[in-house]
Amino acid sequence: MSKTTAKNKAHARQAPTLQEQLPELRPGQSVELLKELHILTREGKLNQDTRRKLKQVYHLVQFIEPLLEEVLKSRGDVTLADHGAGKSYLGFILYDLFFKDKAVGWVHGVEARAELVDKSQALAKKLGFERMHFLATTVQAALTHTELPERFDVVTALHACDTATDDAIAFGLAKQASHMVLVPCCQAEVAGVMRQHKALSLSRTPLAELWRHPLHTREFGSQITNVLRCLQLEAHGYSVTVTELVGWEHSMKNELILARRMAHDRTGTRVRAQERLAQVLEQLNLQELAPRFAV
Repeated sequence: MSKTTAKNKAHARQAPTLQEQLPELRPGQSVELLKELHILTREGKLNQDTRRKLKQVYHLVQFIEPLLEEVLKSRGDVTLADHGAGKSYLGFILYDLFFKDKAVGWVHGVEARAELVDKSQALAKKLGFERMHFLATTVQAALTHTELPERFDVVTALHACDTATDDAIAFGLAKQASHMVLVPCCQAEVAGVMRQHKALSLSRTPLAELWRHPLHTREFGSQITNVLRCLQLEAHGYSVTVTELVGWEHSMKNELILARRMAHDRTGTRVRAQERLAQVLEQLNLQELAPRFAV
C-alpha cells in the first residue's frame, strides 16, 4: 500500500460524521429535508438564525411526539392537523422523525397562502412523504372543508396570528381532538375592545390601571386572551398546562398551551371554568367577545 493511500484512509477514518459536526441534529434526521427547508445550507452548515429556528421546532416536537405515541398505541392510527403551517417546518420535521418509518398516520397542513401549499406539496412528493397533505384555506374555513377527515387526534397551531389561534381551538373542539398544542402570536382583538371601554373600566375599578397605558393594554390584552382560551378549553373538558416554549432570548411569542381532552367526565371543573370565563369577560368589559370564547 502506498503512503498516499494509507494517508487517505487514515483521513477518512478521522473525518467527523455530520452528527458530530452538527450535534443539534436528531438521529436519523433527513439532511435533504433540512436543506430543502433552508435550515441547512447546501454545504450542510447551520447559521445562527436557522439554529434558533431548529431549536424552537425540536423543543415543540419533544412535547408532541409523546402525544402521537399515546394516540397511536390507543387506537392504532393517528392524524395531526397543523394550522397556519406556513412553510410547514413543524409538519415536515414531525413526519421525518415520527411518521416516516411507520405504516400509518397522516399530517395535514392548513395554510391560507396557496403558493406555500404548492411548495410544501411538491417537497412532500419529492421526499416520498406520502402521508402528508396540504390544503390552501383559512383555519376557519378548514372546519367544514370536505378534504379533511371528520376527526383529528392532535391539533397544532404554531404562531398562528391573532384570532387564528381561536379558530384552531374551534377546529380542535369540533374535530374532538384528544390533544391541542398551541403557541399563540400577535393578539390584537381583546386589546382593541379593552381600549374602546377604557374610560368605563377606569371609572368602575382601580384594576383598570393595569391596562390604562397603550403598551400595557397590548401586553395585558395578550395575557388575558390566553387566559380566556385556557378557561374555554377547561370548560370543554380539557386539562390545560401553560409553559414556555423556549428561552425568552429566542422568541417573545413564547407561551405554549397544552390541552388534553379528559376521558372521564369532570362536570364540576367544566362548570367552574365556564363561570370564571363569564366573570372575567364581565369584569373587563369584554362581553361582546363572548361568542369568540363560547362554550
